[in-house]
Amino acid sequence: MNVSNNFKRLQARLRGLVGKAIEDFGMIEGGDRVMVCLSGGKDSYTLLDILMSLQRSAPVQFELIAVNLDQKQPGFPAHVLPDYLTDLGVPFHIIDQDTYSVVKRVIPEGKTMCGLCSRMRRGALYRYAAENGITKVALGHHRDDIVETLFLNMFFGGKLKAMPPRLHSEDGRHIVIRPLAYVAEADIERYARARQFPLIPCSLCGSQDNMQRMEIKKMLHEWERRHPGRIETIFSSICNVVPSHLADRSLFGFSSAGSVPAGEVSPGEGRLRGESAFAGQGRR
Repeated sequence: MNVSNNFKRLQARLRGLVGKAIEDFGMIEGGDRVMVCLSGGKDSYTLLDILMSLQRSAPVQFELIAVNLDQKQPGFPAHVLPDYLTDLGVPFHIIDQDTYSVVKRVIPEGKTMCGLCSRMRRGALYRYAAENGITKVALGHHRDDIVETLFLNMFFGGKLKAMPPRLHSEDGRHIVIRPLAYVAEADIERYARARQFPLIPCSLCGSQDNMQRMEIKKMLHEWERRHPGRIETIFSSICNVVPSHLADRSLFGFSSAGSVPAGEVSPGEGRLRGESAFAGQGRR
């Protein structure tokens, strides 16, 4: 009975956080046809489960369809997701595409496969969305994924960039949403254990120990162990950006006359962008 009460509190917490993210970022609107990308991992199972729960009481009507990309990995239990989704009673579709062979052929042994695998997977899912009237593509990225991506881009890409809760694809044809944006990974792990989802481990890229993301994850876990609440604080900083206290001149115009709207050039700022009288001082 105690476990049941704990689960109900956890479920209510996740429902509240997902509902708030949907509202805060305008993720789902009336009449939407939402494609939930289901990998067989704890995150996407939890995403589908919570969205189905919210769908029953949401103030707007929207459709859900679960879509899995079967990448033809050796040993992949192809029956697990169709059996689970059939029992669940949710509309679903399995995309059969052998991306596994392509990735293994192109990426040298020992190198990280995530980049190519992700691009091919995204292409297949976007293609299905375009052909089937999907208005929103829902991914299972959670709060910790977003924070990890922030540090990946900072440490290895030299950019202050994470993953937005709502994103237009590069070609402008798709809207990607991340309803778990406010949810901690630890809560998802607890929820998945309680719901006993039939988890399918990724034998392609999920088991690679040399991934940069794994190093970032270890770093953040150590920070969280020593300073509980640090990941939440970092995530809060992503939601509270002050461009004037960074150094991106495309977001904030720096000049002696004061700030100017982003994208505009203040009087004299052209010099700061390459014509500065001070730029050549180091060569004298």
